[in-house]
Amino acid sequence: MLKGNIHLTLLMGPVVPVPVPKPVVDALTKVEVTAAAGEPGGFQLTFTFSAKGPLSTLLMLLGQVGPFIRTVVVATVNGVPHVLADGMVVNHQLSPNVQTGLSTFVVTGSDLTSVMSYFDFTGIPYPCMPAEARVALILAKYAVLGIVPLVIPSLFMDVPIPVSRIPVHQGKDLDYINELAREVGYVFYIEPGPAPGMNIAYWGPEIKVGIPQPALNINMDAHTNVETLNFSFDGSHKAIPIVFIQNEETRAPIPIPIPDISPLNPPLGIIPPIPVNFPVMHNTAHLNPIQAVALGLAEASRTSDAVTGTGSLDVVRYGRILKARGLVGVRGAGEAFDGLYFVKKVTHKIEKGKYKQDFTLTRNGLLSTVPLVPS
Repeated sequence: MLKGNIHLTLLMGPVVPVPVPKPVVDALTKVEVTAAAGEPGGFQLTFTFSAKGPLSTLLMLLGQVGPFIRTVVVATVNGVPHVLADGMVVNHQLSPNVQTGLSTFVVTGSDLTSVMSYFDFTGIPYPCMPAEARVALILAKYAVLGIVPLVIPSLFMDVPIPVSRIPVHQGKDLDYINELAREVGYVFYIEPGPAPGMNIAYWGPEIKVGIPQPALNINMDAHTNVETLNFSFDGSHKAIPIVFIQNEETRAPIPIPIPDISPLNPPLGIIPPIPVNFPVMHNTAHLNPIQAVALGLAEASRTSDAVTGTGSLDVVRYGRILKARGLVGVRGAGEAFDGLYFVKKVTHKIEKGKYKQDFTLTRNGLLSTVPLVPS
């Protein structure tokens, strides 16, 4: 579908996807994949074909099978495969054109978290199992889909004693896992790859450290590798949450303000905005101090990003694929906005002969905390 050093592979099928026939690949005219922190990933495939051709029947049968059709999109850039999407079809739409005789078939899907919303398992007991053990047990049933759990133990492991309480599953798997994540200030998402058919189910803290991706350059003449990049600064949502910790001797609640800085969420900007909101987090006095602080850190992190950058790039010129939920450097935007950013969202837009990405970057302040970024 693409030219040069970029090749697109499409796999579809129930449970175990297989490479689609060549006529299906030839009919594929557009691919759009979205990956973002804090929300499930999704994809949309657009096919254009003759209404009288055999492909029409094939794609309609594909649509009739419904949400149990698994789809994997792999982009190979400079010989390195990248799994962009792995999920289930959730919607399909056929639009015939009586004038041209061509039909447009649009397939929309979500990542494999959608499978975790099919059935309600309310009532299953988990005796003597802390939250991380419950998450690992829930995810084990999805091993048939190639999902590998990556569960990070919480700072304070709460092992329930059966004589006092036995945790019980509430609702569907996805809702219950997300609720357990919120209770300890964690996040949950499924990352496709690294190999086709394999997925990493991550349950742990939002990590904003690691090896940065090569820099996005703007206003650097021949070294410019982005098409657009715009920045905005808005500190009106900056908040310092207040949690209450109960003194065991006096039973008096002690208010503690929680900053947005932690080892896993270091400052990426030197000058942060001045906080204007001090929300009180209720129902924290009954928690132990570590649990209360973890919830406060998670809430502070959600409101700390004051600098937002939005832009687009051509993958051929950038030379690689920009990935979400990681760090990336920015150069040429000026002293206030150069430096490291967290890639909050990436949208892949693939058509015949071109591969572009729209992206959103965030960080918590102006001026870079590092003198140099990887080129």
